[in-house]
Amino acid sequence: MTIKKKSVPSVSVSYARNGSTTKSNAFGMRPMQERAFEKRGEQYLLIKSPPASGKSRALMFIALDKLANQGLTQAIIVVPEKSIGSSFADEPLAKFGFWADWSVTPKWNLCNAPGEDGGKVNSVGAFLESDDRVLVCTHATFRFAVDRFGVEAFDNRLIAVDEFHHVSANPDNKLGLRLGQFIARNKVHIVAMTGSYFRGDAEAVLAPQDEANFDTVTYTYYEQLNGYEYLKSLDIGYFFYSGAYSDDILAVLDPAEKTIIHIPNVNSRESTGQKIKEVEHIIEELGEWQGIDPATGFQLVKTPEGRILRIADLVDDDAAKRDRVSAALKDPAQKNNRDHVDIIIALGMAKEGFDWIWCEHALTVGYRSSLTEIVQIIGRATRDAPGKTRARFTNLIAEPDASEEAVTEAINDTLKAIAASLLMEQVLAPRFEFKPKNPQSGPVEGFDYGEGGYDPNKTNVGFNEESGQFQIEIKGLVEPKSEEAQRICQQDLNEVIAAFVQDKPAIERGLFDEELVPEELTQLRLGKIIKDKYPELDEEDQEAVRQHAIAALNLTQQAKKIALGGDSAEPNANTALIDGVRKFALSVTELDIDLIDRINPFQEAYAILAKTMSEESLKQVAAAIAARRTNLSPEDALQLAVRARTFLKERGRAPSITSADAWEKRMAEGAVAFLRFKKEGRYGE
Repeated sequence: MTIKKKSVPSVSVSYARNGSTTKSNAFGMRPMQERAFEKRGEQYLLIKSPPASGKSRALMFIALDKLANQGLTQAIIVVPEKSIGSSFADEPLAKFGFWADWSVTPKWNLCNAPGEDGGKVNSVGAFLESDDRVLVCTHATFRFAVDRFGVEAFDNRLIAVDEFHHVSANPDNKLGLRLGQFIARNKVHIVAMTGSYFRGDAEAVLAPQDEANFDTVTYTYYEQLNGYEYLKSLDIGYFFYSGAYSDDILAVLDPAEKTIIHIPNVNSRESTGQKIKEVEHIIEELGEWQGIDPATGFQLVKTPEGRILRIADLVDDDAAKRDRVSAALKDPAQKNNRDHVDIIIALGMAKEGFDWIWCEHALTVGYRSSLTEIVQIIGRATRDAPGKTRARFTNLIAEPDASEEAVTEAINDTLKAIAASLLMEQVLAPRFEFKPKNPQSGPVEGFDYGEGGYDPNKTNVGFNEESGQFQIEIKGLVEPKSEEAQRICQQDLNEVIAAFVQDKPAIERGLFDEELVPEELTQLRLGKIIKDKYPELDEEDQEAVRQHAIAALNLTQQAKKIALGGDSAEPNANTALIDGVRKFALSVTELDIDLIDRINPFQEAYAILAKTMSEESLKQVAAAIAARRTNLSPEDALQLAVRARTFLKERGRAPSITSADAWEKRMAEGAVAFLRFKKEGRYGE
């Protein structure tokens, strides 16, 4: 049987490869590290930067300066799991131009120490009493140590938290609670680092009042990938299968690509419940088993073309075998050897902090509940390496089956995969800076405004190649007033978009409600999400954040539509997204916020979904969602009534229930429903 290859990426982004990411300054710092080091004097610093951009080394530079020049006595590096402790091993920084080397006394790297986290607390206590400067431990060890010794025992020290997205403002998150106490006491310095500053559970990472203390260094995926020397394009796709995934996996797995396969959790819908047999089946599909390499423990498989594949199995329950394979993968002597291994099969391993530069394809079976986890897995494939020009992430998902009892769960997985894809598009795009168009508007130095340059008579789109930043003029745009709203619009739009695309009512209606009026999502639903997420902002600032977020999401979606050129899955140039934004802006009479609000942000995702899912399954999903659609709620009616009041102020008349404009008609219906609910006493006093 010949398996038809599937190739419809939902996201395909190309980059310029200008080599800037890999260039170092006189101190041996790459661009992100240099940017972070400039802020070394900040007491609270948050570094948001993609996997492989050099966060651990950036911290070394900052920590050494804080210990030598800022009067701090010790630095404590806190990582989520023991394997990541190796990222902070000794580094000869002076060899590359810095004024000191980074070194950790072996006994103070508790990630390498035997025993449980609870027992290592004594070591933390001994370190605090010692004259040594640097300790590395896990989040759990650190939490227990703070519980035992108290917050005050850590005064005058640097606490650096790696993979900061593990922290949460939820009171049940002990690390988040302790960090809040450290900030309240104000006697330590904190450097927080993350490659994915949104949590899959949509919890805030820090309480707003705590986050306001942090100065942020942001280095985007776009800057990172655009500055690579070799990697030119990245595809992200979700694909659906029926039956057992192990029968269909070769439709998306190319044995010629260096691949990490993450098989599904044994409790998930996609799993057969027999993980060992699944791995055996994948190996059988790839070719004829030739035995095990005695040196590494890798499985050797001969493909039909006669090539020998070296496959690392990290799923095996035999700890001795698995540890031998894991050790072979981490062998520093093989780091630059492309032929060392071809395919890695894992379940819970090979995600965060796992460094295999040759990985070209991260193939994940089954939906992962956390967007953060997906970003981390994608990060495994986005390393730069000689000869590696293309990388991809594929999420293989079981199609909803009419006979399946868990059809609701299947639909939820589908919606979550689409949400992850939409969010990754935003993460991978250049940064957006939106400006209201007014008579004073003019060109900004460093920005290219396309053919013909800046035109004072229309809304312009400028792009700065060096900073990877768009500057887009939008008529009627509300500007943020407060510092916090400005910070959100400059740095946190992806967090707002993450909350929106994960909102089930929004994505369900956006994909499957044929009668949808887009403003119900872009204005009402997103407006409510922002009110809930940022209650401390006033109404005008909440509206400014809403407008900036929907503009970023919808412009990326429209640009993607143009960049992929309709049915083609191939982007036409490394400037495709930039050209797409510009072409969209030129294709409309004027880029204004009302026009942006009238675009359904999920329409392009539906077009991709229709190509990847069978027609029968698509109809079934649409029917299941339509069946649970509800009438207008009192809360929605209130939101519509508020919009109707704004309409009345702006136009001098109330919205009409007989209007030909769908949004005006919907506001009028909402206002009528609001009065009815009010009369019925549905809003309380």
